[in-house]
Amino acid sequence: MTLSSNWKILQKEKKVKVSKKSKKVKTANYTDKRTSNGPQPTKIMSMIYTMNKAIEQHEKDKKEGKSFQFNSTKDDNKDNQLENVVEKNASSVNNKKATDIGKYVAMDCEFVGVGPEGKEHALARISITNYYGHIILDEFVRPKEKVVDWRTHISGIKPEHMKQAISFKDAQKKCAEIIKGRILIGHALKHDLDALLLSHPKSMIRDTARHLPFRKKYAKGKSPSLKKLTKEVLKVQIQSGEHSSVEDARATMLLYKSDKSEFEKLHRTAFGSGKM
Repeated sequence: MTLSSNWKILQKEKKVKVSKKSKKVKTANYTDKRTSNGPQPTKIMSMIYTMNKAIEQHEKDKKEGKSFQFNSTKDDNKDNQLENVVEKNASSVNNKKATDIGKYVAMDCEFVGVGPEGKEHALARISITNYYGHIILDEFVRPKEKVVDWRTHISGIKPEHMKQAISFKDAQKKCAEIIKGRILIGHALKHDLDALLLSHPKSMIRDTARHLPFRKKYAKGKSPSLKKLTKEVLKVQIQSGEHSSVEDARATMLLYKSDKSEFEKLHRTAFGSGKM
């Protein structure tokens, strides 16, 4: 009887322990369930997490030579829509290639009004980017003549910009050195080259304003505006306010790249027949 009684007591204690253990497991499971399906992190915590992940990825890419960074522009108030497109295109190449001058450069200039009633054009800013949109040159230029109309609503140029401006001679020299021996892309480039008092071999020019497929499709045979081309071809809005020569240069390069094979095909045909 004594053995039987002790056996029953042991069995009873064993059941109590098992029961308590089961409750703990259930509680743990319940807690895990609340953690996975309970309240989500706040927006601030999500942003911090995303930023940390982005920083980690940036550092990793930098070590692997994939990091790409644009030079800052003088247009802090500009929409970065086009820059995002350019940076996305550049992310496929290594940092050195993306920032070298390379074979292709895009140029754009901004002008102010001089002469009687400010109707004559004078160079006030010049920007040159490479094939990937990286800024090679971006300088304000002091006009030789007295400025009558700053045309700020279009050019974005203001009198205070002249404090950091370089001379026309320096701008001309820097530009000539960069474009020499390279394919020059732009929109209505004749005006920019004339303003700089420079020439460039026709065989080395690709002008988006003269590209026949663009003219036929978007301007009924005439010269389409850069703003219209960028909107229609690239699906990007530019020149919504003051113009930026950096933004415009990048746009012309992207337009060229969007139809590069046709540009080169028509160029070879025209140049070969002496019509360039």
